[in-house]
Amino acid sequence: MEGKNQDIEERTFKFAVRVIKMVTSLSRNNVVTWKLGGQLIDSSASINSNVVQAKAAVSKADFTNHMRIARKEAKESQRWIQMLIAIGIVSKQQTKLLLRECTEIVSILYAIVKTSEKNKK
Repeated sequence: MEGKNQDIEERTFKFAVRVIKMVTSLSRNNVVTWKLGGQLIDSSASINSNVVQAKAAVSKADFTNHMRIARKEAKESQRWIQMLIAIGIVSKQQTKLLLRECTEIVSILYAIVKTSEKNKK
């Protein structure tokens, strides 16, 4: 499990860094950008934080719970990116790779949670 978790830890860290860089490149004069960008930074950083906490879990249930939270935060990050696209703050082309990476992270976390729940039984 360590190898798979290390990979997702690194991926989620890099994803959060890319999000932060993207958001900081946006106009600071727009309250919508500031608010939604902040939400996106929070949720993307929380993905990695929860993956790290899962690695330090005290039980399988604790591990699964943190991975579930990471998955929820990844899905939230997807939504913030989609909202920024929908209101024209960023273009679909600008965020294409970021959104794809987020979708892949959601899928990986879904698989980790599913496996963890199966192994719990």
